[in-house]
Amino acid sequence: MSTSFEPHETIRDDIRAAGLRATPARVATLNLLRDAKSPVTHADVAGHLETHGVDKATAFRNLNDMTDAGLLRRTELGDHVYRFDEVRPGESAFESHPHFLCTVCGAVSCLDNVMLTAESVDETRKVGEVAEILLRGRCNHCK
Repeated sequence: MSTSFEPHETIRDDIRAAGLRATPARVATLNLLRDAKSPVTHADVAGHLETHGVDKATAFRNLNDMTDAGLLRRTELGDHVYRFDEVRPGESAFESHPHFLCTVCGAVSCLDNVMLTAESVDETRKVGEVAEILLRGRCNHCK
């Protein structure tokens, strides 16, 4: 998984603004998630941070701390695997964008532009509030 270069001071400032210490592991985690094209599992983050000398328990604790602080969002897409993605500017930690989960290979893709129609929103309000949209199927690679 590649990561783009973002000035570490910007990431440190964002972590501090959320009320956390800007440790090297947290900086590396937020940098990884900002570059990710889809939600990332704990195993993916731990594997990446292992090259920085960070153990799995610390990686998991930092993911949870950053989620609690509102920097990250934790999602479980029905496959019993927690995935994490950045809470983007202007989003709340409780908002979520739609995801597509391949039922064959398990790949997850973000569907940023998929929205419920006005009629669907009206219909869902009769029973509650939509917190997440998850589409399942076979990805183009697995068709």
